[in-house]
Amino acid sequence: MTEVKIDWWKGGVIYQIYPRSFQDTTGDGIGDLPGITQRLPYVASLGVDAVWISPFFTSPMKDFGYDVSDYRGIDPLFGDLEDFDALIARAHELGLKVMIDLVMSHSSDQHPWFVESRASRDNPKADWYVWADPKPDGTPPNNWLSIFGGPAWHWEARREQYYLHNFLTAQPDLNFHNPQVQDEMLEMARFWLDRGVDGFRLDTVNFYFHDAQLRDNPPLPRELRKADTAPAVNPYNHQSHRYDKSQPENIAFLERFAALLRSYGAAVIGEIGDSERSLELLEEYTGVAGRMQMSYVFDFLSGNDLAATRISQVFDSLHAVAPNSWPCWAMSNHDVVRHISRWSLTDPAAKAYATVLLCLKGSVCLYQGEELGLPEADISYEDLQDPYGKEFWPEFKGRDGCRTPMVWDMGVNGGFSTARPWLPVPHAHLQRTVVGQEADAQSMLHHYRWAIGLRRKHSALRGGDMTDIHAEGPVLTFNRADSQQSLQIRANLSAEEAGGLRPWQVQIIEG
Repeated sequence: MTEVKIDWWKGGVIYQIYPRSFQDTTGDGIGDLPGITQRLPYVASLGVDAVWISPFFTSPMKDFGYDVSDYRGIDPLFGDLEDFDALIARAHELGLKVMIDLVMSHSSDQHPWFVESRASRDNPKADWYVWADPKPDGTPPNNWLSIFGGPAWHWEARREQYYLHNFLTAQPDLNFHNPQVQDEMLEMARFWLDRGVDGFRLDTVNFYFHDAQLRDNPPLPRELRKADTAPAVNPYNHQSHRYDKSQPENIAFLERFAALLRSYGAAVIGEIGDSERSLELLEEYTGVAGRMQMSYVFDFLSGNDLAATRISQVFDSLHAVAPNSWPCWAMSNHDVVRHISRWSLTDPAAKAYATVLLCLKGSVCLYQGEELGLPEADISYEDLQDPYGKEFWPEFKGRDGCRTPMVWDMGVNGGFSTARPWLPVPHAHLQRTVVGQEADAQSMLHHYRWAIGLRRKHSALRGGDMTDIHAEGPVLTFNRADSQQSLQIRANLSAEEAGGLRPWQVQIIEG
């Protein structure tokens, strides 16, 4: 197959769809693939370049699809392969690229590979997962912790060994030191490329390899701890994750993966989960030709505010540590508190931040409902579904508050489903439906369309350089320029007049 140029992603805007919560067509209270297909004209009307669809593979749903039991199958909750093919065809008719979520660092414990692997130490899949003998006293082989709480090791009596799980015990880590595992993952990706996908979002891309010597992670001093990857109450943040992830062997595999994608003209977004070395890894993974095109960064997905000074500092660090990288910026996604609530934003403030986001250098991910200005839903413990939230409740309430159903109209359950949804539809969200905002020229929805259109209109915003970024009080200033045009962006990110700008005013000057 001849190599195809891949640049559609560069500076592109990608709309993330969480399939369980987008549109239900079967009346079971859970969104599905035909529901996504039905709503694709709406997505296309936003002016985005692509959709990223969170996992829909066959799964016992212990982590709602991020625990895969068949990488080439579609869970019946969401439909079947014919439904997926119809989705791809409709998206391409509408000019949308389709990226799907690949969870390769771990599988479900119900995957046939793991069922075989755990059965004995000498079966054909025995080395497909990360197994280790206990210490002489029977305790786990080292001090590694799971992001979802507790040790990262679980005892398997049949082998009298521990297996590694960086997340739930039901999500055993695959052993990428085994070439057969790498080869199988590449063939799995080829299966979806042959079905027409335009790229992938790689979940936990820096977790593929572990330290083969299983060395202990050193402690991390309190002053260096960040809550970017895990909430502050999680002891996972007490370690420097030097050995359980982000290993140098990952580079060679990413180069193999990238070579496969080039032959299809496909692109990839990585998700680098590392609070200490995220920018260094961003440069390693995306700043060198022949690896990933872009990667998610977490700088705007955490924190209690996003002041002008913080944005300036992030880009100063980016230019210093990862000058050749290509980040993908986002303010909300399926794993974090929606930014409207996280930063306590009014509508004018949310519009200003959306404009700034769509003027930054890099690519952009928007999360479903973000364009409606949806706040975080307050989910009661009785309605909670997320195992992460159940583990750390009430200090950390999990991720369900950002995963509630999309609100389309004022009908039953916001037009999402005729049945009781898997998560409740908040009353506050029903005041922000798509239909309601379509009728209001000043709505958040129309502002997002305008801001996305602004990015498409100006080549300097999509792919130009970004220079002279600085903050003077609440006013953020930076320049974007390419060979065709130069722009200066000035944004007052405050509720008071500053720098000659009205509260929350974003000024774009050509010249």
